[in-house]
Amino acid sequence: MNIRIAQIRVVPEKGKLRENHAKLMSVLSEIAGHWVDVVVTPECFLDGYVSTEEWVDANNIKDYAIDPFANAYVGSISAWARNHSAWVILGCSRLSPQGVYNTALVFNRRGDLHGFYDKTHCQTHDKKYVPGQKIGVFDSDFGVFGVMICADRRWPETVRSLALQGARIIFNPSYGMHGVMNLRMMQTRSYESEIFIAFTHPCQSLLTDPTGKVIENVPGNDSCFSINEIDLSEADRIRQSESAHLRDRRTDIYSC
Repeated sequence: MNIRIAQIRVVPEKGKLRENHAKLMSVLSEIAGHWVDVVVTPECFLDGYVSTEEWVDANNIKDYAIDPFANAYVGSISAWARNHSAWVILGCSRLSPQGVYNTALVFNRRGDLHGFYDKTHCQTHDKKYVPGQKIGVFDSDFGVFGVMICADRRWPETVRSLALQGARIIFNPSYGMHGVMNLRMMQTRSYESEIFIAFTHPCQSLLTDPTGKVIENVPGNDSCFSINEIDLSEADRIRQSESAHLRDRRTDIYSC
């Protein structure tokens, strides 16, 4: 099955939710002219990934977080998803009774909040967030997909766990490291788990296929988004090949 993915490549402003929302809606209005199945934003796009700032701590970070069930910004993005029959993966800081999570909200083609993923691997400034407790997948009209956020990709278990749950593609909102080292890492993650990965960063749109091939690698000094069409059945074909990785794992001898 073929799907068209739009990856947003815009640098948000630190702590300025209103301005970042306006930027996002402007980019979405441009994307609307291209029929797409999925739109992915960078990590914590609404608040500009404000956790990196020294003046933000585990207490006041809630001032930059949103309740996805009662927020006007979320409402307009939901409406866009519904009006354009597209899935949207939105990076934000999510307010909850437990604290604030670094979250990717998942909207379906009807504009419903289909679910969300909370970043699980929190180090350095990400310790201001409550770490997520689940690496799970989402069902969709184009099959099962996964979501991971930025640094989650550095642990091969994240990608492998999603692949073993049936995901053929992972949407990866990011903000931190990018460039050549990240390129090699994403190629390796895709190759070893036979999966597409859409790494979406304010300064880099990177899309890798199940063989580790680079489909797209565009820096942030070009347009504000990239669109690519991929055939998800390619992941199925690779996973059924004579040298498939997932199928031929030796779980009988692995120690963990």
